[in-house]
Amino acid sequence: MYDFVVVGVGPPGARFARRAAEEGYDVLALEQGTIGEPLACSGHVSTDVWEFTGEGAREDLFQNEIYGARFHVGGPGSDAYPFYKDTVASNVIDRVGLDRHLAELAREAGADVRENHTVTGVTERRDRVAIVASGPDGRLEVEAKMVAGCDGPRSRVRDELGLPQPGEFLHGVLAFSEEDDHQDFVDVHLTPPTFFAWRIPRGEAGVEYGLAAPPGVQVTKHFEELIDGYEIDVSHRCSGAIPVGPPDRVTSRRAFLIGDAAAQTKPFTGGGILYSMTSADHAAREIDPDRPTTLAAYERAWRDDLAREQRLGHWIRRAYSLPEPVQRLGLGALSGEIGVHMDRPTSLVSPTHLKAMLSRLRG
Repeated sequence: MYDFVVVGVGPPGARFARRAAEEGYDVLALEQGTIGEPLACSGHVSTDVWEFTGEGAREDLFQNEIYGARFHVGGPGSDAYPFYKDTVASNVIDRVGLDRHLAELAREAGADVRENHTVTGVTERRDRVAIVASGPDGRLEVEAKMVAGCDGPRSRVRDELGLPQPGEFLHGVLAFSEEDDHQDFVDVHLTPPTFFAWRIPRGEAGVEYGLAAPPGVQVTKHFEELIDGYEIDVSHRCSGAIPVGPPDRVTSRRAFLIGDAAAQTKPFTGGGILYSMTSADHAAREIDPDRPTTLAAYERAWRDDLAREQRLGHWIRRAYSLPEPVQRLGLGALSGEIGVHMDRPTSLVSPTHLKAMLSRLRG
């Protein structure tokens, strides 16, 4: 019997599998298809991502450096309100390569990582969890002391065990062009209802275009308007659900959720790579597979770390729906140099950001 079976080997699953294996636990990690595919997540991340990777990762995965963002209330060509730092604010990376790198780190730590295994059943019992999957060699039945649901926004583990759903699901669309673009600013368009669209230069790897919005919004129509505005051809389109708003509970008797399955995402961007891997670290530190009561410690730890960021993120998102004149007034007043960390909204009141604002006012 395994100590942990991890369902899903994206960043949260790979990170937890690695950390748990490093602690000496017997870990089996199952990925539905090929690790990293299909791509359904942006490659724009904070520089903190390198704290979770191994030797040589930056040289292999890095695509571009970003110093700031230009915010637009209209489409391409509309007035831009720049927000920037005097140091690198974020990186653009090979997103598929990141997944594969993190999975390899889990393997090196001793986790048994298997691709092309689709979990079809999860049953909790008093002292164990039974997992059924279909793989290249047919039906696989295993038991574990605990199961980690790291299987994305439409989590099979969450549904099988009756855990509550995230607050909402946005619909996101990504596509890529072959432009060679080394600009160090991303473009953000506050045009889709209640969310936004983006353009991210990826150096020699091209440009990423994306858009997200809630159900009921014509996402494809708004995305086509974005692409037409930039007068560019795109390929490799992909789409997926983006969970926002974690449920009240992400654990059961012998199961726990990490990442998109638990809606451990930023409400104001939908991104969740750093939040999910941070939560995976909390899970690895707090959860003892022989002591189910430690699941409560995981619930407390990740919420204590991220709850304030997510609450403030919800307030930031509300600004996306303000009337255009108010948006323009606010962006015009606040644009300029900033000291904000892209994953930590509470940095809005940090000494670094306040210093940048005071410097701008004096100037």
